Amino acid sequence: MDHQSPGRQMRRAGLPWAGVLLGGLFAAFLLLPTLVLLSRGLGADFWVTLRSPAVLDALRVSLWTTGMTLLVTVVTGTPLAYLLARREFPGRALLDALLDLPVVLPPVVAGLGLLLTFGRGGLLGPGLELAGVSLAFSPAAVVLAQLFTAAPFYLRAAKAGFAAVDRDAEAAALTDGAGRWAAFRFITWPLAFPFLLEGLVLTWARALGEFGATILFAGSLQGRTRTVTLAIYGALDSELGPALVLSAVMVVVAFSVLLAVRMLAARRDRLDG
Repeated sequence: MDHQSPGRQMRRAGLPWAGVLLGGLFAAFLLLPTLVLLSRGLGADFWVTLRSPAVLDALRVSLWTTGMTLLVTVVTGTPLAYLLARREFPGRALLDALLDLPVVLPPVVAGLGLLLTFGRGGLLGPGLELAGVSLAFSPAAVVLAQLFTAAPFYLRAAKAGFAAVDRDAEAAALTDGAGRWAAFRFITWPLAFPFLLEGLVLTWARALGEFGATILFAGSLQGRTRTVTLAIYGALDSELGPALVLSAVMVVVAFSVLLAVRMLAARRDRLDG
């Protein structure tokens, strides 16, 4: 029999409601700015503003640079992820940690590092200039900034994917006469593909939202280096319409990316099960 005082019983019974209230307030805090952006950005002038030169230039630059970032990430990151997942060598753990470092570095720090390395007065700048290559404040600089800050997300997912592949299936393919490339193409790659695709989606989303490293290393030149995020920042000083429309587009894209990642993770869990 419970001999606790009625007041204490009421306080204990009221705790779940207090938790629901606090959780609801926190959820409202997270959702309200997003809903306001959508309501303001998806207004009557949405399509007119979306077709303006400044907005179209920003979308074009973002799509082109993020596409190049994904291409370079897959071509160069996949072999590295496979090596880290399948091979043991001295310094592997240290290299693994260093490759994850851009994930936690402030983007402005990343941009400064890129500028000091590839800029005109940077470590590799004079050599690049002799070769007739100027990277800073060019579309290539946007790709490098996105690659530095976003590619580690693909590396992490790809390492997990290659590590999760059943080695017995690969060994069986090799025993049946398949070469290493054939075993990788028809066994390893398909089994690891859900992980790789999830990593690519996250990499693309991070590259699309990159700001700090890009503005420091590539600048904000309309039609050349001004991505969607830079265009939003620049529009705040003059005309709010393009900023609202681009922000609404980013919200829709971000939600789509999250939904895609959740669906990929669910599919991966079903395959694992």
